[in-house]
Amino acid sequence: MLSAIALVPSAPVMVPELACGAAPELTDLTSAVSAVAAELPDRWFVVGTGPADDVIGPATVGTFAGYGVDVRVALSPNAVGAPKALPLSALIAAWVRTTAAPRASAEAWVYAADHGRDAALARGRALRAEVDALSEPVGVLVVADGATTLTPSAPGGYDPDSIAVQAALDDALAAGDTEALTRLPDGIVGRVAYQVLAGLVGSGTRAREAYRGAPFGVGYFVGTWSP
Repeated sequence: MLSAIALVPSAPVMVPELACGAAPELTDLTSAVSAVAAELPDRWFVVGTGPADDVIGPATVGTFAGYGVDVRVALSPNAVGAPKALPLSALIAAWVRTTAAPRASAEAWVYAADHGRDAALARGRALRAEVDALSEPVGVLVVADGATTLTPSAPGGYDPDSIAVQAALDDALAAGDTEALTRLPDGIVGRVAYQVLAGLVGSGTRAREAYRGAPFGVGYFVGTWSP
């Protein structure tokens, strides 16, 4: 039974050990992420993107060693063993769970970042069927970013046209507008995850914005949806 949805960015810089002195700039972002994660029940399905479709179980441990620091995180409190290489979306989900909801158990559903709109929507509907088959409360954590071209120092370079695109995405997420999510351009790096979300929810959701911003030229949104 789907009870709550939280939306967070896939930003390694949220991890204090990786922030390199930028932590004060990120206080509002990280506080918002912790707050929305705490609203989820103790069982999570994670929606994110990666190189290929995959399902990563709750017994999995990951590390941010590939980003410069061996910060260990896990998808459940009982996960043990050597860390595995994880897509960034699953790694961030494990960090959010480890730091903000340590009692929770998460299963990461990773979707290939090159899926078209119809494929993403279909996968969202299939995931909803998986969730609805469960009698216990289930939360969904969507891990995705917006445009990466919002300032001259942005990692994707600077595209002034992307500012309006990002604003439209933020407005859609703040309003729970699934129809708008079906029209996202490829310049939104989390497009597939957001379109899986649209397929999962369908229509008729209440939305709440907790944060929107682009502290490093990348669009970050944090909020909750209540189906």
